Amino acid sequence: MATKIRLQRHGKKGKPFYYVVVADSRAPRDGRFIERLGSYNPNTNPATIDINFEKALDWVNKGAQPTDTCRAILSYKGILYKKHLEGGVKKGALTPEQAEAKFNEWLQGKEAKIEGKKAGLTSSKEEARKAALAAEAKKKAEKAAAIAAKNTPPAEETEAAEEPVEGATETPAEEAE
Repeated sequence: MATKIRLQRHGKKGKPFYYVVVADSRAPRDGRFIERLGSYNPNTNPATIDINFEKALDWVNKGAQPTDTCRAILSYKGILYKKHLEGGVKKGALTPEQAEAKFNEWLQGKEAKIEGKKAGLTSSKEEARKAALAAEAKKKAEKAAAIAAKNTPPAEETEAAEEPVEGATETPAEEAE
């Protein structure tokens, strides 16, 4: 029987949530499956992937073919890399200790990259929030200034206009004399 590792859609419209399952290749997308390996939630940033590493590795070694999206998920979690390293051990190119050391090094680098992305996202959210607050304060100050200008009595403006400016030309009555 040809088996596939694929996604089974759940969740409401516009908010998909997927189970990663092993199913017969002839079964419908959301139909019958052999085993559930985990879940994938693309609604969060970064996407949340919970997968049983040992079961998924076992199925990949048995020959289950992942779909394109599941291949990307398995690669992201390191299952395909682990299979690759196990193949090197079987061929004698690596010792099991070397393979385990390489995998742990890759895993630490991957976790550091994920934490860096999460930190970057939180800092960018914080900066955006501060910028929005500053823009709001500026807009509020402009609005208050406009209201204050509107509510000031116009008499002060007319008095300032009537006062003669020093060094100005003489008035027409003085010119006639």
